Amino acid sequence: MTYSWDELAALSLARQFPPIAGTGRTAVAQTVRQIGPIQAQAARAPFLAMAARMPGVTVEDIRSAYDELLIVRGSNIRGTVHTATPQDHALLEVISRAGQRALWARMLRLETTTLEDVWDGLEEFARADWRTPDQLYAFLLGWLEQHDPAANPAIDNDAGRYLAFTHGGLIRRPLVGGWESQGAPEYRAASALLGDRTRILADTNGSLDAIARRYLSTSGPASRHDFAWWSGLGLRIVDATLARLEPETTAKEGPDGRIYYDVVGAPAPVDAPSIRLLPEFDALLCAYGPKARDRFVSPQHLSQVWSRDNGLQPAPMLCDGRLTGYWRLSGSGRNRTCAVTWFTRTRRPRKSELDGPIAALEAAYGITVTGTTLTREQ
Repeated sequence: MTYSWDELAALSLARQFPPIAGTGRTAVAQTVRQIGPIQAQAARAPFLAMAARMPGVTVEDIRSAYDELLIVRGSNIRGTVHTATPQDHALLEVISRAGQRALWARMLRLETTTLEDVWDGLEEFARADWRTPDQLYAFLLGWLEQHDPAANPAIDNDAGRYLAFTHGGLIRRPLVGGWESQGAPEYRAASALLGDRTRILADTNGSLDAIARRYLSTSGPASRHDFAWWSGLGLRIVDATLARLEPETTAKEGPDGRIYYDVVGAPAPVDAPSIRLLPEFDALLCAYGPKARDRFVSPQHLSQVWSRDNGLQPAPMLCDGRLTGYWRLSGSGRNRTCAVTWFTRTRRPRKSELDGPIAALEAAYGITVTGTTLTREQ
């Protein structure tokens, strides 16, 4: 027996759309715990993800969860911004250090110090005060000059400036604007606000095992290639991690011939939600490698909701458990219009089916949708 794409989708939807009681800030944190880290280089993404998964949650609930550190934002998996629980953020630093290590080494070209020395220095600089990206970059240049003058860093460029604030041991908050806006950020050492994580960082294998369990519990079943893509880890590390977890996981062949792993006692499949308006880079896409996204989107439509560029992309629409279109907001300020597009040869959503998702979007994102259009892609 093998999984079909539909079976894989149904099993994943059970984790990604869990039943959550209430809609307050603690419910927001519980939802993030249940569905796993939310990719958030689009600052609005966690707000849209919450709207799709817990209708009725308000923008104030989500802001409060951030303000009270029930959820936090930082750069980690694959060097991209994610929102996670404080517990997961610590684990994500471990895979960030492992997955981004080669990039840091290639750019810093250290001679007498280690990457751990650099990371410790950045965290110490951002321990007592919040720091801007420019301050972190200037500190990194000065630290290298003082502590490793023989180094020949290749960071006099935009990539180098980016490197300085994407260390997984930092968390960020908006310097201007709200949590849902793309305003300039500032950074602080996570350990200064969330508690010491020395033990987690020291136990690399134990932490890798823990994040693999978390990944399978939030997005499984998944193949080794999916876990590698999601985490940014090499297959050698992935295979060793999955081997250590073998006694507590199941393994079954999928429709593409790959082996799909899952945690024992995973939730049973659920009926697919009718219509949900998802954020850019939602887990239904980001949790799986490009070759395994058939579970949620047809190959002919994948390029319309996902590109190889890591820029902002159309936000997908989930219809009956499949990604069958996308949606956009137009306008500025509080009043917006919403344009929904569905793909040819997929079911046309009824206008009335959008009423609930639009209302959830308004509450969670703090806007008023003054008009909605529904169009088939040409």
